[in-house]
Amino acid sequence: MPALTAEALAQLFVHARTHNAFAPDPIPEATLRRLYDLMKWGPTSMNCQPARLVFVTSPEGKARLAPALSPGNLDKTLAAPATVIIATDSRFYEHLPTMFPAYDAKPMFERNAELAASTAFRNGTLQGAYLMIAARALGLDCGPMSGFDAGKLNAAFFPDGRCQANFLCNLGIGDPAAVHPRGPRLSFEEACRID
Repeated sequence: MPALTAEALAQLFVHARTHNAFAPDPIPEATLRRLYDLMKWGPTSMNCQPARLVFVTSPEGKARLAPALSPGNLDKTLAAPATVIIATDSRFYEHLPTMFPAYDAKPMFERNAELAASTAFRNGTLQGAYLMIAARALGLDCGPMSGFDAGKLNAAFFPDGRCQANFLCNLGIGDPAAVHPRGPRLSFEEACRID
């Protein structure tokens, strides 16, 4: 498999920023579907795919979301064309007989709530990262955030308790004028080692 071009790598990583303001243009449903169709191919352990996404785009949906947002995230989220709630399904393992037919892994999670919860959280977070890479690949900008009241958000969007919100991500065409100065990154020597 050939390496991506420098331009593609820059779009996905080097020039990618956390956006705080977006053009008001709505994101077509076809684009949201294409976004999911890309991100779903990212690997998860045992192909468990625990992420559940809610694309909040309507004024009614934003009104349900607003009470859960921290003050610093309120205005930018209400103005964003779409806000994705990246949640995890606590009973993701119900799909394993279809998603992972290699052997019967479902009982392993049914009998171990701690293992199910950690697996859902880890792999759902990974899928959230795939979502952002897929969004950037499609020309969208992202504004991921964790400033929200999870209890309020879960009550508003997942009242049966099966799913739990992990983080939020605003999507759209970002306004570069509203981006904060880029922070530094740790060097290879500071963050990595080769054993």
